[in-house]
Amino acid sequence: MKNRNLLESFNRAIDGLVYCFRTQRNMRIHCLGTILVLGLSLGLNLTKTEFLFVLWAIVFVLVTETINTALEAAIDLFSPRYHPLAAVAKDVAAGAVLLAAVNALAIGYFVLYPKLNPVLPKLIDSIINSPAHLTLIAMGLVVFFVLVLKLSTGTGRPFSGGMPSGHAAVAFSLATAIVMISKDGLVATLALFLGLMVVQSRVEGGIHNVAEVVIGSVLGILVTVLIFQLYQRWG
Repeated sequence: MKNRNLLESFNRAIDGLVYCFRTQRNMRIHCLGTILVLGLSLGLNLTKTEFLFVLWAIVFVLVTETINTALEAAIDLFSPRYHPLAAVAKDVAAGAVLLAAVNALAIGYFVLYPKLNPVLPKLIDSIINSPAHLTLIAMGLVVFFVLVLKLSTGTGRPFSGGMPSGHAAVAFSLATAIVMISKDGLVATLALFLGLMVVQSRVEGGIHNVAEVVIGSVLGILVTVLIFQLYQRWG
């Protein structure tokens, strides 16, 4: 059925994007990453060319994710039962998203890392100059707060599911500690990337939703930073 007019075409296009956002966890994660990267880009005073490269990488990921969603819907319509070729088509579409994500990581590294490298050590030095045992203290407190929140909300089990994600909290607590102790831009980037992989695995496995892993990640970061700051002030 053809669209009646240009306005209707825009409405249906927006409906498609909304559907993709509501039904696809990966799209919601990509959108969250977009907000974080754009905010970081504004704070780093990128040139117009650098910003265009970052913007292109972001849009490329979002476009491939929407195409992947459309292909999956079409394949499920024409092949509701399992078929090897249907599986191949879905895998290839997912591979396209992976390539776009790798491309975005490469562009982000080459554009953002030179900007972050001189800033990050100064930021870390302003936060903490402390021994490594604070990492264990911070992680222990993160686990404690996660268990308290889960008991308070009555969701999930102590070490599985529920609000917030304990794995995300511990992963980003450890990543934050690594960032503060190493004071190296590349090490910090790798640590945060590993934290994001842990978060992605919890969402992909259906154990947590995006809100639960985001809150867990923020909790891990805030508690760890607080512990390091307290040590700097009173240690």
